Amino acid sequence: MNGIRPDSIRIPPQLARISDYVDWYAARQPGVEAMVLGQERYDYARLQARVDSIARALIAAGIGHGDRVATLSTPHPDFWAIFLATASIGAIWVGLNPRYQLDEYRYIIGDSGPALLFARTRIDEREFAGDLRALMAECSSLRRLVTLDEGLPVPAAETMQQFLQHGSTVSRMTLDACRAGVVETDPALIVYTSGTTGRPKGALLPHCGLTQCSRVQMRYWRADPVRVVNFLPINHIGCVGDLSAWCLVAGGCIVFMEKFDAAGSIGLTVSERCTVWGGVPTTILMTLSLPEFERHDLSELQLIIWSGAAAPEELVRRLGRIVPRLSNSYGATETVGSVTFVEPTDDVDLLANSVGHPVPDYEFRLTDRDGRVVSVGEAGEICVRGKFIMRGYWHRPRETAETIDADGWLHTGDLAVERPDGAIRLVGRLKEMFKSGGYNIYPREIEHVLEGCPGVAMAAVVPVPDPVFSEVGHAYVLREPGAALDVDTLLATCRAQLANYKVPKRLVIEDELPLLPIGKLDKVRLREAARDALSSGPGTAAQ
Repeated sequence: MNGIRPDSIRIPPQLARISDYVDWYAARQPGVEAMVLGQERYDYARLQARVDSIARALIAAGIGHGDRVATLSTPHPDFWAIFLATASIGAIWVGLNPRYQLDEYRYIIGDSGPALLFARTRIDEREFAGDLRALMAECSSLRRLVTLDEGLPVPAAETMQQFLQHGSTVSRMTLDACRAGVVETDPALIVYTSGTTGRPKGALLPHCGLTQCSRVQMRYWRADPVRVVNFLPINHIGCVGDLSAWCLVAGGCIVFMEKFDAAGSIGLTVSERCTVWGGVPTTILMTLSLPEFERHDLSELQLIIWSGAAAPEELVRRLGRIVPRLSNSYGATETVGSVTFVEPTDDVDLLANSVGHPVPDYEFRLTDRDGRVVSVGEAGEICVRGKFIMRGYWHRPRETAETIDADGWLHTGDLAVERPDGAIRLVGRLKEMFKSGGYNIYPREIEHVLEGCPGVAMAAVVPVPDPVFSEVGHAYVLREPGAALDVDTLLATCRAQLANYKVPKRLVIEDELPLLPIGKLDKVRLREAARDALSSGPGTAAQ
């Protein structure tokens, strides 16, 4: 493992636009790799040329300040260059997940109103030509379709090569003038939230959010150079912000992986000499469970990071035996980047039982339902304030006002407590908290107890209706490979460590749990499964 001195990491200045860092590094390290996919490799000089050519073509196509441009792609150099080109001229980029179905594309395109769509026509075994034809016919905002592969023909579409040819008529002076009109608070992209409580909302994320959060992240996640695998879907802030923008601002290299698989991910980490290994705890667990994992040479790793969910203590201990510099963080789509971090450490308690300390650059507080700051040890909603947060929800003034109050505080909906050491411990979502017999139940507290049991890789607790107590908790436990688990023993552990009203009324042991595209547990599907299983009776185990 390479040692990293904190003073060896030079943080660049905060530039006005996230795309400005392409020019910054092209001038200082033109031959350094910026992004990789298989045999396709871009250094910063080539990335700059690609971004400029796409930006010129966008201008030639009539795309201007505030217009939307959508992209349907895997994590791929095409997506990143298109995003940077779009944002650089003041247009707003929208990412589309290849796992969406046609109705989901209709909704997001209908809501965001892009004028231009870049799209792959085939990804793995799925063909998109039919969906693309339907979208072009039905969505009035779409004026042009540009295909990113040589796959299936789509009427009225043009290839990327044809599209770029139009940009030859746009002068450097025109390109520079368009970029000069873009200010740091302008939105660079729209990220649609998961929509677990209704139709997805589009969060408008500004340039300054991406630049400031990436520079802060450099301070905590110190690696030299930054080289990391990015397999996250392009419609997620984790892909665009936490990994891609961070790598760009750090002058590092994004190693793209179009579709996650555990063996391929760790293989790329080794073959591309990545210095950072990251993900969410579920993807890390899947990788550690590989029979051949121990054979991989991870000596180039300088740091292991995760976010998006808590990591059980046993997972943290195992990671610490690989690299003693571990870190996690907390953030949300609407905060653009993480607002708490654990400084790289091997402290199991801090890593497993907190998301670290608030970033001093940001305003951060925990409040009750009346907006009062809560005391240490008392649960409160995480609220943050600063120009880095989202500008609001696209065309949703009411929802924006409900989320960002009159004083500028963003209400995240996440509940946490401040520990005596000042670290922040998440206890769940405000909307995940449920009442059982009049008591407030925080699922994360129960999950933490279950994850402390030998053989438990991960746990999830969801509420279901109950005629007596209003709601009760149902628990799902992910078994470590080969582990022998017993429902009665797990429930007995809960009874020994929790008040009786917190003990799950039903517990199911599984070898697999449903995941969201980002790799986090899909609690919506678990809640549906729990409600479907109400008639099965308490305490049953799936074998």
